[in-house]
Amino acid sequence: MKRYCQTLSLRDDEELIKKYVEVHAQVWPEVMQGQHEVGILDMQIYRFGNQVFMICDTVDDFDWEKDMDRLAQLPRQAEWEAFVAEYQGCDPNAPSTDKWHLMEKIYQLK
Repeated sequence: MKRYCQTLSLRDDEELIKKYVEVHAQVWPEVMQGQHEVGILDMQIYRFGNQVFMICDTVDDFDWEKDMDRLAQLPRQAEWEAFVAEYQGCDPNAPSTDKWHLMEKIYQLK
């Protein structure tokens, strides 16, 4: 399994942040199906203020750029990205890889 961690800044607006949290309680089935289809095993998003942090666990042969590009082409994915961009303060036409920033692991307790 591979793990990717990313961060993103939401628009600094409590009402929009509340709605962002609400829409993630009801992610569209086609979006979740597409995530599984490209090799994402689990995804979690955490929030602190207007910062969100995503943990994405994938299959061993997952290639971040190739498989995220493939995900972007699946049904309703572009629509979902444009929909949540309102809360993220991002260009609704920007791909997910331009909005979310991969983080470097600097410590692991063994």
